[in-house]
Amino acid sequence: MSAVQLDVVIDRESPVPLYHQLSEQLTAAVDDHRLEPGDAFENEVALAQRLGLSRPTVRRAIQEMVDQGLLVRRRGLGTTVANRKVHRKARLSSLFDDLEAEGREPRTRVVEMGLSTDERAAAALDLEPGTEMLSILRVRLAGDLPLAIMHNWLPPAQSDITREDLEGQGLYALLRRRGVKPVVAQQSIGARMPTAAERRELELGSGQPVLTMTRMAFDAAGDAIEFGDHAYRAEDYTIDLMLDER
Repeated sequence: MSAVQLDVVIDRESPVPLYHQLSEQLTAAVDDHRLEPGDAFENEVALAQRLGLSRPTVRRAIQEMVDQGLLVRRRGLGTTVANRKVHRKARLSSLFDDLEAEGREPRTRVVEMGLSTDERAAAALDLEPGTEMLSILRVRLAGDLPLAIMHNWLPPAQSDITREDLEGQGLYALLRRRGVKPVVAQQSIGARMPTAAERRELELGSGQPVLTMTRMAFDAAGDAIEFGDHAYRAEDYTIDLMLDER
């Protein structure tokens, strides 16, 4: 696959460092789809010669893009444009809503759903052990790319939710339409190797990890309204946190 050569303008009189001028213009090419996921990226030697820049300058620009998840370096394959990564803010929203906000096409495949018992989910929802809850297992896709496999449990009051309801909208949007409003959540984030089922559903190769998230959401009265246990393709998904000093 031949690398795409982009028009780049370097202003040597500008106070902006040369590497940053280069990385900004190359990043813009990814953002506006002149460079698409999987495209081969011009190697640093050729790029340096073409633009009249030093190799360390070009190397630093490329590394900046690698650090941002825009480029992927693979031994023997060179540098390619990475799949578009979902950057999810640490807020009370659904992946469906986040994909819509990014202009991507959210799709849902319901793997299985029905009433079942689960000791961990019952404890999270403050229900008696043995209580039947609505168990929902879904794969969330961006277009044809599977991003996450999501297992959610809902209290018995939501047991009439249908497969069609879930395929057409995000879970939180659906709950809000039913008069249930999540206002606060307790969330834990981790990482691990996927199960065989997760590897199959998320189309993962050997050695690829998943990012995990468990969440308990509550309404304004403090009542638990859902418990979720999700796994995401780590290479296509990140969670952004804003930290401050109290």
